[in-house]
Amino acid sequence: MNKTELIEQIAKRANLTKADAGRALNAALDTIIETVREGGNVALPGFGSFKTAQRAAREGKNPRTGEKLSIAATTVPRFAAGATFKSAVAKK
Repeated sequence: MNKTELIEQIAKRANLTKADAGRALNAALDTIIETVREGGNVALPGFGSFKTAQRAAREGKNPRTGEKLSIAATTVPRFAAGATFKSAVAKK
């Protein structure tokens, strides 16, 4: 499912226009991104949580040449699925 299809499903299930559903989805995603970027967590009970994690500096290897290279430390986003989401997916 791509973003357009997701917007169509939201519009259908929430009885909204596609434009309203698109604005709502974009607002939700923007809010999640902004909150996590600022170091906060977003928890959606049953679905999952979004948060940041620190990735330590490490040494890597260029696969083409085998030369060692340094990979800088960075902050990355993380998503942890909630129990309800996990069990719904497991019951295929």
